Amino acid sequence: MNEEHLNIQTDDGVMQTFTCWPDGNGPFPAIIFYMDAPAIRAELYDMARRMASDGYYVILPDLFYRFGIIRFPERNQYSRIVWSAIMTELSNSMVMDDTRALLTHMNDHPAVKDGPKAAVGYCMSGRIVTTAAATFPDLLVANASLYGVGIVTAQDDSSHLGVEHIKGEMYFGFAETDSTVPSYVIPTLKAALDEHRINYTLDIHPGTEHGFCFPLRDVYNRAAAEKAHAHFMDMCARHLQGRK
Repeated sequence: MNEEHLNIQTDDGVMQTFTCWPDGNGPFPAIIFYMDAPAIRAELYDMARRMASDGYYVILPDLFYRFGIIRFPERNQYSRIVWSAIMTELSNSMVMDDTRALLTHMNDHPAVKDGPKAAVGYCMSGRIVTTAAATFPDLLVANASLYGVGIVTAQDDSSHLGVEHIKGEMYFGFAETDSTVPSYVIPTLKAALDEHRINYTLDIHPGTEHGFCFPLRDVYNRAAAEKAHAHFMDMCARHLQGRK
């Protein structure tokens, strides 16, 4: 496995990223891995490596770079204060600018295959991956939001308002119990996706809570996490590698 920590210049500063891709002959189709609210950590590196092991170049950007190098040795009430404040200030348009920088980087990287790419986002990045799929519809063709937060809001840039532009396949995996996803979110999202005839799957995983995909959390649900992972990787295989 090849791994690289590299800095990518954006309009707002220097964005740190972790990238990994398999040994052997490339180039490899690419996956953008948007982080969750508790910031960059070893757990995310391991998840990126797992995706890469199936034959992909995976790039994990530190979306908090504008606010400094944010790392939490452990999750507690104080870390939540920090990431909640950052999430409020981090707009969809900011991350779309970051995504353009990521795509430019990948255009010039010898390990990255030209053509369509995939994206996956957890927690706060559910809104981001949905917005990215609409912003880069010809490039991001297989996209997954896992227990996404903020997909439906009253703001003008709410990501559900842009789904009409999505051309790729979408997967939305929600937890059965999730205080961060109000009751109106799923029906409003489904109505928008159905209205514009988007190719999507939406699962509400029984017996799960927010964060169920992360192995180091008390709420980890292996069966649901594996189902979500398999669904996303199947999308990638079909759209990026031409497997049936």
